[in-house]
Amino acid sequence: MILAESPRRQRVTKLVNWGHWFALANIVIAIIIASVFVISSPAPGTVLGTFYLFANWFGHISFLTFFGFVIFILPLCYLDVSQRVIKTIASAVSALGLALMAFDALLYNRTGFHLSHNSAYLIKNEAEAQLFQFGWQQFLYLLLLFVVWFGFQLILANAVWKRIDRLMHYRIGRRVVSFFVVCFVSGHAIHVWADAQLYQPIIKQDNMFPLSYPATAKTTMSRYGLLDIERYEQRKQLQFDPDIHQVNYPSDPVYCALEPERQALLLVQIDDADISQAMKEADLRHIDNYFTTSTSMGGLITSTLYGVPELYQQSLKTTQPVLFGLSDAYGLSTELYASSDAKLKAQFTELDFSERLTGSANIVVAFADGGALTRLLQRSDLTNTLVMVATGYQQSKGTLYTNLAVNSELASTEDLVPTLLNAMGCSAPSQFYSTGQNLLSPKRDWLVSTSGEKIVVFFNDQRIDVLSNGSYDITHISNEMRSDDALNVDLLSRAIKHLTRFSQ
Repeated sequence: MILAESPRRQRVTKLVNWGHWFALANIVIAIIIASVFVISSPAPGTVLGTFYLFANWFGHISFLTFFGFVIFILPLCYLDVSQRVIKTIASAVSALGLALMAFDALLYNRTGFHLSHNSAYLIKNEAEAQLFQFGWQQFLYLLLLFVVWFGFQLILANAVWKRIDRLMHYRIGRRVVSFFVVCFVSGHAIHVWADAQLYQPIIKQDNMFPLSYPATAKTTMSRYGLLDIERYEQRKQLQFDPDIHQVNYPSDPVYCALEPERQALLLVQIDDADISQAMKEADLRHIDNYFTTSTSMGGLITSTLYGVPELYQQSLKTTQPVLFGLSDAYGLSTELYASSDAKLKAQFTELDFSERLTGSANIVVAFADGGALTRLLQRSDLTNTLVMVATGYQQSKGTLYTNLAVNSELASTEDLVPTLLNAMGCSAPSQFYSTGQNLLSPKRDWLVSTSGEKIVVFFNDQRIDVLSNGSYDITHISNEMRSDDALNVDLLSRAIKHLTRFSQ
């Protein structure tokens, strides 16, 4: 007796096979659309972070697409419905799903948010602003785009249906499924480790893709002694993201007046020449515990002019410093000089660098070697001039020389502009435009800055270096020996919040 499949069973088998190939085609399309999320996000910066990016990209997007197929399309294949109707419904569902993903990708590229309840208000405002300008032609164009996309899905569905017998000869299903499963599982496995270690190149990718909920296992790991949960929570409290893309600077409008009758010299030494004798001859007082943690000349310029750490360098390169904005408002002449290459100066598109250091403007800011700064001071009349000379670049610790009545034993690069503006008559709160403070009347006995991807806090005789994953190191400032003192978690938390308050 010969047993053969019934016509209905053959039809269902063909429809299911068609559905799998149709889903595979849409997985490829979805992965291409999801590349917008990858392009819109900062690069991981490490090999492991990059491997996780691709594993998560292929694994998560393929899972989302195939899950949609299982929920909305596969059940139709078992119904007693015309294959034409099934293909039409599947095409409509696929077109709508991919259109939503494309819209979400564009929203993420523009705002950094995904489609969600929390982003609904933002989307509503954006949509109202755009739709108000739409005419019937624009709406017709959007409708036409969806019709074209729906038509493409119909063509794809029919093309797969006509070639399903030929496609079934390509026995690649097991290999394709294995690839996506390995990507999915390895991505979540890597994230479990990264979450336990607070490994930032991976952790910062958590919100990259829509409906992404990477696996964690902190409770299970702590139960088996693989993770100290208290230590983990402490590190998590201290972690921060060194990649800042949007800033609110200044955080509030800065309204204050500047006294035009006095000249100000803000001089930053960029070499290690000994200028202490020249500063003594100029009768300048000094602060020995002066710290400059910038790792590059561009970072030093940012920290000095904007009063914020180099963490904000890329975000502020097209923003005018408050110091120069106020001087322009009151008609004061300014001179900015940096003895560096033109490529560096081109990074700051809003700044006009002088070709030579003359020292003739109302406000002079110079980044130069010790010899140039000494010559400028020697030919300047310091009787009615506010002077601040900062040293120690590339040495971390230097000396701040000044003729101002500073009242602090600790100082950093970020304190220079707030102190100078206050001395020139500006009474606006320094926290509006700086993470530093006015050294004439300091409010804090600690300093916070960044050095590369580290947060650096100075307090009493301690220097605390905190990595982006929350791990830390404490050294004594006086002898540069490692300290075994307990970490002041409350101070570190306040310092990190203070440091990142201009970020959005």
